[in-house]
Amino acid sequence: MKSILFTPLDIGKVHLINRFVRSATHDYMADDRDGSIQPAQVELYRRLAEGEIGLIITGHAYVHLSGKASPGQIAADDDSKIPGLKELVSAVHGSDSGSRIFLQISHAGRQTKPSLCRQQPVAPSEVYDPVSKIMPRALTAVEIYQVIEWFVAAARRAKEAGFDGVQLHAGHGYLLSSFISPHTNRRQDDWGGNWEKRSRIIREIISGIRKVCGPDFPVAIKMNATDHLPEGITLEEASLIARSLELAGLQAIEISGGMNEAGLGSVWPGVRAEEDEGYFVPLAVEVKKKVSIPVMGLGGIRTLRVAEKVIASGRVDLISMCRPFINNPHLVKDFRLGRLEKSPCISCNKCFNPRGIRCVQNKSEAGKN
Repeated sequence: MKSILFTPLDIGKVHLINRFVRSATHDYMADDRDGSIQPAQVELYRRLAEGEIGLIITGHAYVHLSGKASPGQIAADDDSKIPGLKELVSAVHGSDSGSRIFLQISHAGRQTKPSLCRQQPVAPSEVYDPVSKIMPRALTAVEIYQVIEWFVAAARRAKEAGFDGVQLHAGHGYLLSSFISPHTNRRQDDWGGNWEKRSRIIREIISGIRKVCGPDFPVAIKMNATDHLPEGITLEEASLIARSLELAGLQAIEISGGMNEAGLGSVWPGVRAEEDEGYFVPLAVEVKKKVSIPVMGLGGIRTLRVAEKVIASGRVDLISMCRPFINNPHLVKDFRLGRLEKSPCISCNKCFNPRGIRCVQNKSEAGKN
């Protein structure tokens, strides 16, 4: 079909075949002992690529064991992980669909447990997490530089594995998100205070990646424009931060929101009316006014005409989806061929299964992991 959704777009020098993005989705499929890639994950990414998704972003990969957030999470914490990561890249590039793949790199910060990260969780400040019931330890300035090094090293591993770029996870209350949020960052030094100081760590990471990986290796970000907390980050601050990150070398941005203790995260349950699809798009629209790099819109988008309207109006540049691709990895291809007008995903959130993501509604997907 003829649609702006199936026109190309570039992120830096990486050419995307269409405007669809598979938003980073934790799959619970890595080896829980060391985060190494498993055959089921390779098969998952092969099927996503065969579905003609323009850009596939992996589930979050921890940059250091102290930042492990969940069981079965991918790791990018040492060079021994590079061969397994190469398998994911080969599965995508080998499909010949033209799909590109970014590795999302992350640190859990305070949103983890000692049983997972094997130490007291860390954060910019000692702010109690009522969900995990964890009081984190505040990072020292020396340790912050170490965190920056971990992210840069993980990006270098991604490049060596053949990924087309990386996405920094600065959303949903994880470590980078907790730095930019005034709710969780109450420091009084050069890493806290106004929005510029709170976002300094991300600019340092981008600068480090560009030095190690070169200017042609894209760095994208997923970041909150709201924490859904009255004392959290504001849209105005998020827009200023986004502009500063672009000036530092950022090449694409995905706008999301929420964190654990807000009681409202990024994957809202329940089917929404068409006019309510894309619940984070209004935030992305405001951020887009401040930047010139591609902006991804997301939030319960299910309908082809809704996605087309959002892109055709210039509100955002790319459509990012998560759960619809769990329901049907070939959704984009089905859209292109006119087989579907709307994803049948009902946003029940039962797909996030610790035994491996799977759609319990779609019987053809339910047994796959």
